[in-house]
Amino acid sequence: MQDDPAYLSQPAGASMRVVLLGASGTIGRAVLEALLADGHDVICPLRRADPAVSERLRCVVGDVSAPDLLAEAMHGTDAVISCLASRSGTPGDAWAVDHRLNAAALRAAEAQEVRRFVLLSAICVQKPVLAFQKAKLAFEAELRASELCHVIVRPTAFFKSLSGQMDRMRACKPYLAFGDGRLTACKPISDADLARFIANTLTNPACDNRILPLGGPGPALTPEEQGRLLAESLGVPFRMKRVPVALLDAIIATLSVTGRLSRRARAKAELARIGRYYATESMLVWDGTRQCYDADATPEFGQDRLEEFYARLAAGEVVLERGDHAVF
Repeated sequence: MQDDPAYLSQPAGASMRVVLLGASGTIGRAVLEALLADGHDVICPLRRADPAVSERLRCVVGDVSAPDLLAEAMHGTDAVISCLASRSGTPGDAWAVDHRLNAAALRAAEAQEVRRFVLLSAICVQKPVLAFQKAKLAFEAELRASELCHVIVRPTAFFKSLSGQMDRMRACKPYLAFGDGRLTACKPISDADLARFIANTLTNPACDNRILPLGGPGPALTPEEQGRLLAESLGVPFRMKRVPVALLDAIIATLSVTGRLSRRARAKAELARIGRYYATESMLVWDGTRQCYDADATPEFGQDRLEEFYARLAAGEVVLERGDHAVF
């Protein structure tokens, strides 16, 4: 929290042997860079060979849920960092990856007497209504109940998830925002800053056995403010088109009906529910007592700012890789 800066510090520590799960993903690769920069010995279990990862460190390739492969990777390991996350967020994918795959890693870590397990979770699990949120929480509970020293990191929105309308605005189309453009807010964090924080948790005892919400450097930004930053980065006038949330509700209702007969429609309905959640819920710390999101209580870490990322994106210096959870 803002009055608890100890877990936001960057202590120095000895080199460790670290198993990194999810190293081929966007955040996973950033975490890998941070770990290597700190001099850690990193082992990456991968489903398939990834040249961007395997050229730089030892990888174990195969079924990453297999006990033998996980045991091989974790033998003699000091810590596990899991950046695993389902790609789509649909129920089958979420429970297979966010829960079962992480649970298999936890069992292997316990069997190999690993001392520390760091989990990349998400701040949206504070108000769980979606399958992937419930799957993440189910594993969080298992991790907290284990005897391993654990750290659960719940970051706010990523830069890439707030950048999907760059091409639209480059074409001089209006920025799309649900409601009045001020329904939600977040403190966006860059991949590099989040990765640095995760790496720091390996050697910072203030992080031990805690759930740590995390935002980037403030202030909190609404969608309208994000759109204005996009327009500024492109040098175009800012125009905003308001989209009623009821439109998403109608889409969800229609897909839910057709989903009774079609697996594809059921998957689309879940993606629409995910979109609606992000369109109507802030990615900030939730104050259960006051029943509201609290920007001031959302910790800030790092130096990278969204407007700087937008400027690099507009100049073509950044290649945008967005996941399935993006609203636009």
